[in-house]
Amino acid sequence: MPVTKRIQPGQRVAVAFSAAEKRLVLERTLADPEYMDRLRPRTDGSGFVGEFTLGDLDDILGYLAAEANHTENERLQQRLDKLSDRLQAIMESYDDGGWQKAP
Repeated sequence: MPVTKRIQPGQRVAVAFSAAEKRLVLERTLADPEYMDRLRPRTDGSGFVGEFTLGDLDDILGYLAAEANHTENERLQQRLDKLSDRLQAIMESYDDGGWQKAP
């Protein structure tokens, strides 16, 4: 079982997005643009980073899944699924006591 980092409920964690991932969320999902407004350029110029609660990540994942399930464009679906898998892994690497299943 993967090790999770314990955080406080509502605590935000840093999540990096590439420019393409940011555009994907903004242009292809119905996610609140406020999520992507949190992103700031990384100091090394390799994309963006923002802070999100686990609930925020879960919300973004729902929008990604909805779009992936309704698109007929296979390439778009693959891009959405790839981002979704990455964000899911990040979310599951933290434990705020609010969503993880009991053993």
